[in-house]
Amino acid sequence: MLYYLLLFSAGLLLLYYGSSWLVNGASDLALSFAIRPAVVGLTVVAFATSAPELLVSIVAAHQQSSGISVGNILGSNVINIALVLGLSAMAKPMTVNIDAVSKEIPYLVAVSLLFWGLGFDGDISRTDGVILTLALILFLAYSIVTSRNGQNGGDKTTLTGMRFIWRIAMMLGGIGALAIGAKWVVDAAIFTARSFHFSELFIGISIVAVGTSLPELATSVTAAIRRESDISVGNITGSNLFNICLVMGVVGMFTPISFDTALNRFEFPFMVLLTLLFYYFAARRGRIDRWAGLVFLMEFFLYNGAAYYLAH
Repeated sequence: MLYYLLLFSAGLLLLYYGSSWLVNGASDLALSFAIRPAVVGLTVVAFATSAPELLVSIVAAHQQSSGISVGNILGSNVINIALVLGLSAMAKPMTVNIDAVSKEIPYLVAVSLLFWGLGFDGDISRTDGVILTLALILFLAYSIVTSRNGQNGGDKTTLTGMRFIWRIAMMLGGIGALAIGAKWVVDAAIFTARSFHFSELFIGISIVAVGTSLPELATSVTAAIRRESDISVGNITGSNLFNICLVMGVVGMFTPISFDTALNRFEFPFMVLLTLLFYYFAARRGRIDRWAGLVFLMEFFLYNGAAYYLAH
């Protein structure tokens, strides 16, 4: 037990420092290239923090544990909004970029509905995987087109030589620390959960999902505290998009998966409704305040309580 306590503590330290390095490096590079910080959060940071979900889902699908693969994505997307966005807003109310309200979050809503529709029959086929991957390609194409931030030309900074290399090293080091830290925390959490005799299903859709969302949590809260709201909101939006389109798309194309259609009763609709709630709060005032953060946190506890009940 002492070993896993130390592992958990070390993992949290890696998550803290990794998120700090990633946010600092990404925001500095965004200013250097006059790229909107929101785009950095939507793409580079979101891809990096979605790596645990990708690895877990690929391994699960390869080991014929398709339910864990899908359940991890559903749980992670719920937790990214309910816990990550909730805690980030509680730490520091966040302003939401107009492009996120008008384009990016609505696209996430559409992709979430698409994912539910494709998986309604309890199957993600190769065709479904191709469709989800194409949805990601469209999103990335949009991000490239809108990546340059002409309005912030005056804020552009110049990074040359070792300063530029150092920022790249900070991002890569942050990604590595987040990946290792998340794995250590997940391993410790699973050991503890099994010690208390929680079911495997509950561990998969809640504890493992929380663990693979820890990079998003650490990165988004750090960005919010540092007043990098665009990176924080962009990271959550982009991570959920990558979870659905990249993770399920890649897994579906190479290892078609089947899962229990009982997920249509609670997990799928809860994910979609929470995404709609995210859009509502963002569009209502152009910000996610502490009251909205509290609502999201309440949804997190509701989700886990229902997940525990349904798992038994």
